[in-house]
Amino acid sequence: MAMTMTQKILAAHAGVDKVEAGELILVSLDRVLGNDITSPVAIREFNKMGAEDVYDKEKVTMVMDHFAPNKDIKAAIQCKMCRDFCRDKEVTHFYDVGDMGIEHALLPEKGLVVSGDVVIGADSHTCTYGALGAFSTGVGSTDMACGMAIGKAWFKVPSAIKFNLTGKLGPHISGKDVILHIIGKIGVDGALYRSMEFAGDGVAELSITDRLTICNMAIEAGAKNGIFPVDEKTIEYVKTHSDREPVIYEADEDAQYDEVYDIDLSSIRPTVAFPHLPENTKTTDEIDTVKIDQVVIGSCTNGYYENIKEAADIIRGRKVAKDVRCIVIPATQEIYLRAMSEGLLADFIKAGCAVSTPTCGPCLGGHMGILAPGERAVATTNRNFVGRMGDPTSEVYLASPAVAAASAILGRIASPEEL
Repeated sequence: MAMTMTQKILAAHAGVDKVEAGELILVSLDRVLGNDITSPVAIREFNKMGAEDVYDKEKVTMVMDHFAPNKDIKAAIQCKMCRDFCRDKEVTHFYDVGDMGIEHALLPEKGLVVSGDVVIGADSHTCTYGALGAFSTGVGSTDMACGMAIGKAWFKVPSAIKFNLTGKLGPHISGKDVILHIIGKIGVDGALYRSMEFAGDGVAELSITDRLTICNMAIEAGAKNGIFPVDEKTIEYVKTHSDREPVIYEADEDAQYDEVYDIDLSSIRPTVAFPHLPENTKTTDEIDTVKIDQVVIGSCTNGYYENIKEAADIIRGRKVAKDVRCIVIPATQEIYLRAMSEGLLADFIKAGCAVSTPTCGPCLGGHMGILAPGERAVATTNRNFVGRMGDPTSEVYLASPAVAAASAILGRIASPEEL
């Protein structure tokens, strides 16, 4: 029977020749991930099981990023619990303040995920690593606990939707615009428990950063995972960051897809998701004046070097609008250092921005930029649910780094074309 790319990876990790959509399988894991919010719950469940050690000290990873640097005593206690557990179990890949980053940007950078891997993480945006040709998905903390103990997880094999990409992105258009366009088309439940599989000539035109962004937000369409084919860009990225050999899986030509969408990249315009769902999209051409109070440039979706540079190139030599707060958060220490060495952080600071150490911070309403009642923010983050970034009456508008930077300058939702 023909299989999709996702199904081939799952079959290989289940030790079987083939799998079918809907089938329940037990899969061996290449990596188990948790953060400072989800790991403490997993640790308690791990201890309840009576497990004495993790299944592989190299394959369990914890990243302190959501409320780190700690915002309060509760956050400090949670991080300490993770720190103590990883020290006790001799977990190799534990990342804390000073040697950390936002988890989904950090793992690819550290070479902890390569093509062909199966990765679970107790964070919904674990689907990011499909950009590298891996199967990765978010799970609950109990599943994380089991994964840490035995290195396996149960899955129901997903069916798939195919997105055939053609053309080339225009100036100041990025992967964020692509995925917002797609979610606007299919809705937040349009890919429910299905694999979003990307293909076509247009894939080659997308950078790895674009692909990471697109897969990161697959969950916002309800998908089990998002995944890109492995090409020369993927291989180059993996070899640059990891000494592990990638394993390449390709979908069969006659693989079955529930639906097929043709997406012409050249037709995509700067796209913004209005409150309070990622599917509420409009292009900047369709937007009347929407004044804003805050801009956030960063997150696991858009805190990569490419994103930081694009925003800096737009902001350089300009000033953030009066009464607008612009917060810039590079996703990892390595990105922070590169941006600093190239003068990008100075460009932001001279423009009136605040630059932060890597943290999820404001994305989930944690810290570093909470919104007051009635305030509006343009953010390069991934969710804009009610109260996501602060008060329930505040509003979050999701956008690309280019749109966020232009909006910071003009004090309203704007396209870079308007500058």
